[in-house]
Amino acid sequence: MVEADHGVVGEVPAAPPSASVVFGDRLADAERFTALLARHGVERGLIGPREVDRLWDRHVLNSAVVATDMTAGATVVDIGSGAGLPGIPLAIARPDLRITLVEPMARRIEWLSEVVTALGLPISVIRGRAEERTVQEQAGGADVVTARAVAPLAKLAGWALPLLRPGGHLVALKGASASEEVARDRDAVRRLGGGAPSIRQYGEDVLDVPTTVVVVERTSSGTRRDRARKTRKDR
Repeated sequence: MVEADHGVVGEVPAAPPSASVVFGDRLADAERFTALLARHGVERGLIGPREVDRLWDRHVLNSAVVATDMTAGATVVDIGSGAGLPGIPLAIARPDLRITLVEPMARRIEWLSEVVTALGLPISVIRGRAEERTVQEQAGGADVVTARAVAPLAKLAGWALPLLRPGGHLVALKGASASEEVARDRDAVRRLGGGAPSIRQYGEDVLDVPTTVVVVERTSSGTRRDRARKTRKDR
């Protein structure tokens, strides 16, 4: 079980000055989340042992800065949420967002539920995979779907686009592979109902290494499977 108080055993990385810029008056919640990850993340298989010293820049701030272009009150579905990245930092930085975390693994669902309760965050947690009908029924029609280190772009688009409303956006946190994935998977994304992927960077003013994101708009009324299902229904 995670603990809601500030007593944390072991080394917890101090928040850099940039964290105050990103989280503002909710910095204390970001510090508590980072402390919980530092204390429990390695033992629960959420992060590697080398990641503890770089939790802020590489994970927490890296996740939070992508909220810059999200409209007020947007519904956000974070698929393959794992340790809660990027969904929990987004919820802390932008309490106006309506966030749902989707994760298939029971032990990670347990962690996410414990953290949401400990921090008192208004977040929904769903156990399942993005491509499952029950998940689509519960979380579909989102304005934004986020994902971090989940799958290559084409596969990720196949999971994420059906969860979006037309005009909604997949926001995929990527690293150095972004350009290669966009070039390789552009046509596949289009066939799945997405627009041309674009590469954006966030946090250039607060991070030494900005967050690289691939953004894909859902441009069609659905994937080929969605459209076929609708055609059969209308007959």
